Amino acid sequence: MMPSKILKYAVTLSLLLPLSARAESLWDTAKANRKLLKISTLFTAHNVRDYLAGEDGTKNAVTWCKDTGVTHVFIETFRDNYTAERQTLEAAKKRFFAEGFEVSGCVTPTRVGKISTGWNVISCYTDEKTQAELKRIFEYTASIFDEIMIDDFLFTDCQCDQCKAAKGEQPWAQYRCELMAGKVSRELILDAAKAVNPNAKIIIKYPQWYDNFHNRGYEVVRQSADYDKTWVGTETRNFEDPRWGGKVQYEAYYIMRWLGEIGGPKTGGGWFDPYGTTENTYLEQARQTVLADAKEMLLFCYGSLQNQTGPANVRALRREIPGLLKLAQIVRGKPIKGIMAAKPPNSDGAGEQYVYDFVGMLGLPLVPTATIDTDAKAAFFPVHSLKDPKFKTKLRTMTAAAKPLLITDTLAERLDKTGLDKPNVTILEVAGDPKNLLKLSRQQLRPIREKLLAPFAVKFDAPNKVALYLIGDNCAVVENFNDEPVDAVLELPQPANARKTLILGIDGEVDMKTAGAKVEFTKITPRTLVVIEY
Repeated sequence: MMPSKILKYAVTLSLLLPLSARAESLWDTAKANRKLLKISTLFTAHNVRDYLAGEDGTKNAVTWCKDTGVTHVFIETFRDNYTAERQTLEAAKKRFFAEGFEVSGCVTPTRVGKISTGWNVISCYTDEKTQAELKRIFEYTASIFDEIMIDDFLFTDCQCDQCKAAKGEQPWAQYRCELMAGKVSRELILDAAKAVNPNAKIIIKYPQWYDNFHNRGYEVVRQSADYDKTWVGTETRNFEDPRWGGKVQYEAYYIMRWLGEIGGPKTGGGWFDPYGTTENTYLEQARQTVLADAKEMLLFCYGSLQNQTGPANVRALRREIPGLLKLAQIVRGKPIKGIMAAKPPNSDGAGEQYVYDFVGMLGLPLVPTATIDTDAKAAFFPVHSLKDPKFKTKLRTMTAAAKPLLITDTLAERLDKTGLDKPNVTILEVAGDPKNLLKLSRQQLRPIREKLLAPFAVKFDAPNKVALYLIGDNCAVVENFNDEPVDAVLELPQPANARKTLILGIDGEVDMKTAGAKVEFTKITPRTLVVIEY
């Protein structure tokens, strides 16, 4: 195991090498480690036209990918009512194969056929002409590629007269899930692609907005079973950004783990972008993706990474790739421990949308799951839990067993607070907006953490926006999402020789000392992750 100082020194040395030598080293490292963690990028249909139609553009793209440690490229055939030319697609595919890359296809189903009455890049899939066009797109793509990713626009929000008539008395969510998971996915995509190319494997990539999946037609249980692979959107960006903000960093971890449990071995990677990011928040997307045990991370997209915040983000990522590989090695296949945080599929947030992400920012190590298991040692229950028809019975079982339970105020009101006056139950005041949780002080968080972590014989004291992850039997990860240094204390189940094994952060530093079972962090620099093993 490489000590953290040695690891950081090795990364620093690589920066002193000439660019060509450093890039070659990163390419070789990425190829050698792609079974552990693969790095990929996407050329959108417009990128194919603008960058891959000539020798100079293709050569530059190949060089950029190797310099960035990318070993897998996705080449897109369709986006925004534009179909890339077959000759260019086939030439690009051949060139990247010859250069040693894995090559897959992609489709982004935006502006296909009839446009939705809602968002103007989304389509009306009730419309037969739209259905025929979607089928054509996937037949075309399957004639070129054996593996095809579907970017996260495979949904509908249309409420035209045609959709209303087809929906009838059904709720919109029910109609859309049946339409998109049934006819659209099974017939127009899977059957159509495999009829042209029996070897075709189709990947469904889910967006990050998991609390609205069912309302727009994503039925994650059925679609995860039907598609060959599943991918996850892990874009969180800057929380304060006026256009792209509002998502906390922990969301990438929660959704990757949650969909990873649903998808099982089919789960591939996480996909994030540079929009509304700084170098710090761009790297946090990568860390959360890898920390959630993704097998691959996709950098969307080649064209966007050539301008605005893209180049600086990529430079920072290149420096951190050795550390991300180390992080992948640490977490790969290990069980996570902590507080059960179950989100039943197709459950509604009712004023508590994405509350799981904000609870994870409070230093509570969550175990994302789709099912409520009464054997869990501790649990967090928001209003989503009511989707489970046996929830009240399960809640009584866990309450009677005196298991520590954290219950949101909205759920407590819907339960009429019956039986919630037990000492093992803590009511979390969300007040209709999960962002309120980021205002909780360190003093307010102490009793919550103390009660919920008791079954794991762990104590944690830190400011808000400092996350804790318990990995396997002897590993803990602490991540400071604040813009200022923090101190923290972690008490382990037993005395141990705890040691830092990895620090990630652009200028990351962590001062730490141990005494028996207590690990004291006297400084964790801003936007820094530290792994300790004991």
